[in-house]
Amino acid sequence: MKASLPVSTIPLLALMVLLLCLAAFVHASDNAPDLVLKGEIHGNDNQTYRTVPFTVPANVTRITVQFEYDGRDQRTTIDLGILGPDGFHGQDGFRGWTGGSKKLFTISATDATPSFLPGPIRAGRWALLLGIPNIRPAVSATYTAKVWFGHPGDPAWLPEVLNPPLRQGAAWYRGDLHMHGAHSDGSCENQSGAQRVPCPLFLTVDAAVQRGLDFIALSDHNTVSQMNDMRELQPYFDRLLLIPAREITTFTGHANLFGTDDPVDFRVGSADVPSWNALLQNVATLHGLISINHPVRPDDETCMGCGSKPAQPVDWHLVQAIEAVNGMDAMLPDSGIPFWQHLLDQGYRLTAVGGSDNHNAKQSLTLPGGGLIGTPTTVVHANELSMPAILAGIRAGHVFIDTQGTRDRLLNLTAQVGHQTAEMGDAITANAGESVRFTVTATAPQDSRVEILLDGKTWQPKIEPVVHGSLNQSFDWPSDDKRHWIRANVRGANGELLLVGNPIYINADISASNG
Repeated sequence: MKASLPVSTIPLLALMVLLLCLAAFVHASDNAPDLVLKGEIHGNDNQTYRTVPFTVPANVTRITVQFEYDGRDQRTTIDLGILGPDGFHGQDGFRGWTGGSKKLFTISATDATPSFLPGPIRAGRWALLLGIPNIRPAVSATYTAKVWFGHPGDPAWLPEVLNPPLRQGAAWYRGDLHMHGAHSDGSCENQSGAQRVPCPLFLTVDAAVQRGLDFIALSDHNTVSQMNDMRELQPYFDRLLLIPAREITTFTGHANLFGTDDPVDFRVGSADVPSWNALLQNVATLHGLISINHPVRPDDETCMGCGSKPAQPVDWHLVQAIEAVNGMDAMLPDSGIPFWQHLLDQGYRLTAVGGSDNHNAKQSLTLPGGGLIGTPTTVVHANELSMPAILAGIRAGHVFIDTQGTRDRLLNLTAQVGHQTAEMGDAITANAGESVRFTVTATAPQDSRVEILLDGKTWQPKIEPVVHGSLNQSFDWPSDDKRHWIRANVRGANGELLLVGNPIYINADISASNG
């Protein structure tokens, strides 16, 4: 497909998307609270309640509170709740009570920390509700409440105090970017086995843990209602990152949107959302990441709207990724790999990802219509295990797909020319006659072979088969000063596609970069 905008507008559009991403990064880096409320209690406050009022301005969509107090060594106890602008009995009055069990909580329209109620955040005079079940007669204690306000378009990982990294350090992190549960059409047998019922989210999360994954994206159709369950589950599952997502499901295609819980109007073809470009332009303001799902699936009564069939040409500068492998389709006619490579040939820099599209968390085999959780696995080179780092790694193209969802297979392609170095997803420049040194590293079954693709066509430098499960070899490629992309696959001894790598771009047009 061709871009819908004239060539002269492309660099400006790419710059606008880049600036939106930069604004998200700057905002994410500013973790200072919007308000700090301080106070003191004394012995005569024992077994009383007091309110700590504060003003919520307009256009706030989330309130996050971190509460600390001293005097615990003298058995001072302060319980915590929150009241909306209408007081305890008002329309949005009592919004929750944690007692003394939690020092950090959040509430928004989509989700809330357990003990609290999700709902609209109205501007006005709110109050923390403090209960003081015990303070000794001669004792005084001080408290501090830090308050953060969220706003439309904020990335879902803000404020950072709610979403600290689960693991520090750069590594290859393994995950599944596409799955469904009770919040859309995911179903499984109930406890007695008597019938299929909406499948609870904790079964999906537990299955991902059993598969050894580091992250999953919970992508129910056109909804983020699963966010409330995720808010409860994430503290317990402290080794598995839960990324908020949804599968934007339209009559002319599906796409996963990651990293935002803002509402998105999915009604492509309506007066409010006349085209896919209108939807993508709306999404671009939310600092999320969007991936076109199973683009070559049929679009008929067997899978309504599943294939990508937009009525007007799509501006691919507004898309960051393509689901190149869905379930076990890597070598099937409806694989998304050719679709993705066709866009690469046009100069777009889009990251190939994979997703199981699982609809049954108790499923033990890969079946038609949905894969086993973690099959395929999207493996991301990221600076840490956190939502912003994983999404940044995908956006940068530092990704390969493990089509069989193993725990240990590896593929990496790097390049060097002069002082420039690149990994998968990066771009380098090379003048005519310059030699680019590529190095491919792989961990794969014995006798597997690395396949190098140059602009989608097999180009086979002399690379030996995998021996003893690993390979590390280099080869040179002579530049002709033209634009190219080079990537690697790993195929098994019988030719089956095991690992799918993303490209390194040679002399790429910067305007082709996706936000």
